[in-house]
Amino acid sequence: MTENKRLLILGGIGEAAALADQAVSQFSGRLDVIYSLAGRVKPVREHTAHVRVGGFGGGPGLANFIKDEGIDLVIDATHPFAATISAHAFDACQATETPRLMFARPPWALPPSVKFLEAEDMADALGQLSNFAKRVLVTTGQSDLDALDDFPEIHFVIRVIEEPGEPLAGENHTLITGRPPYNLDDELALMQEHAIDTLLAKQSGGEGTVAKITAAIRNRIPIVLLRRPPREPGEAVQSAAAALLWLESRV
Repeated sequence: MTENKRLLILGGIGEAAALADQAVSQFSGRLDVIYSLAGRVKPVREHTAHVRVGGFGGGPGLANFIKDEGIDLVIDATHPFAATISAHAFDACQATETPRLMFARPPWALPPSVKFLEAEDMADALGQLSNFAKRVLVTTGQSDLDALDDFPEIHFVIRVIEEPGEPLAGENHTLITGRPPYNLDDELALMQEHAIDTLLAKQSGGEGTVAKITAAIRNRIPIVLLRRPPREPGEAVQSAAAALLWLESRV
């Protein structure tokens, strides 16, 4: 009897969880699926794949995991801004000669008429916001939030999935929590309640958080988007269907 191949999916986006469940269903009896989460945010749903939570210890640690667990295939379906994890996956798969696929969901396509700016990083974004913004909805995650203290003339409404371990310093912010997916009516109500005049977000793409983009467009307020970091080299797809075809050709 032929032994099942083993797939490691590095998760981080909603589409990754769905892909893991689809792979278990479609390749039952042929493929064992391990779905890995970094653990920064607690999982909120059950999975049919085996779930692993936690880091690997960098590229070398991931390479060791691939060898020790007999991983045959890797799909990097991490968040578009998880550049460090993707770099580790690239290095580990190169070192172990393991086939690797990038699941790179497309960025949001904004209409030409929309008022939006792009920024290289948080410092660049804040420099741009200081020219016109007064009340900003910030949805960039928990990184680099300390930089907001340097702009006391702006009030920031910061939305995160879970509250930070340490309270934020400064008094120019309101902290709220929320977990995607978000709907348009709620996003419109949120912006009205807090008198939001600008949206600061990552160019993450995806359906789960696009409602904030639509709400900003509906309200005709400027959008500042952090650019994605460069993607690691290698084969890439933009949909679960394409990822499943890639697996079909290798299982």
